Amino acid sequence: MDKRRAQLLEDFDLLENWEEKYDYLIELGFDLAEMPQVLKTEENLVKGCQSSVWFDIRCENGKINFDADSDSLIVKGIVAIVDYLYNGQSAEDVLKADLSIFEELGLWQHLSSQRGNGLMAMLAHLKKAATDCLSQ
Repeated sequence: MDKRRAQLLEDFDLLENWEEKYDYLIELGFDLAEMPQVLKTEENLVKGCQSSVWFDIRCENGKINFDADSDSLIVKGIVAIVDYLYNGQSAEDVLKADLSIFEELGLWQHLSSQRGNGLMAMLAHLKKAATDCLSQ
């Protein structure tokens, strides 16, 4: 996960301003693997997000695997970052995840309060799934 973190920081650091960073977030969202429509259910909807955000999370051999999507371009980019950092990681690593990456990327200060709350809801959703995975 450290390599992925470093790569994200490097990628964002190359961008000159927040307009470019927002464009990059949108681009990341377009690159996110397509989530099958059948998985976009009420059960997979993350509560606490202003936009619709879905996470279909599976615990497989102690690892957290998921499909995810959003109906908002910027939020889908944030989902893509969460996917890049945490998908396929051990449940223990997801629980121990250092969330300062979002501060270092500058996301906290440049997101609306609703999007910031949505990001916190996504991360809480993942951590709950990681806790459940460890108790299986």
